[in-house]
Amino acid sequence: MAEPRVFSLSQVAQHKSKNDCWFVINGRVLDITKFLEEHPGGEEVLLESAGKDATKDFEDIGHSKAAKDLLLKYQVGVLQGYNFQETDKDVPFKESKTKEMSAFVIKNDHSGTKYAALLEFFVPLLVAGSYFGYRFLTRAAELSY
Repeated sequence: MAEPRVFSLSQVAQHKSKNDCWFVINGRVLDITKFLEEHPGGEEVLLESAGKDATKDFEDIGHSKAAKDLLLKYQVGVLQGYNFQETDKDVPFKESKTKEMSAFVIKNDHSGTKYAALLEFFVPLLVAGSYFGYRFLTRAAELSY
């Protein structure tokens, strides 16, 4: 396999328009110009990071495995001086036959819901009962004088 082209960050910074959009993720220089319209989050999000190292932005979002695998499709080179770790080594990109995009979904944990529902029911009932009990007892005390 041929050695990847090496780019400096200043070279990447020259490609920050809608018609020529590059950035760096994990030391990989990506030309994502053709991907701008396909990006589920919209092209504006990508254009904000254009010409820069977007690794932190990419990792903060929590992209799916499919999205991380897609990086290899748009790679045009590597960043000068970046040392790849064992996990960063190239794995061949396999494009799926379907035009489907998977998403990373965070499911709500409903383990405490049962107790919360009980509290939401019984606490107002207890407060109302206490109010009417207090009112009844003070009224009875007034009548006995």
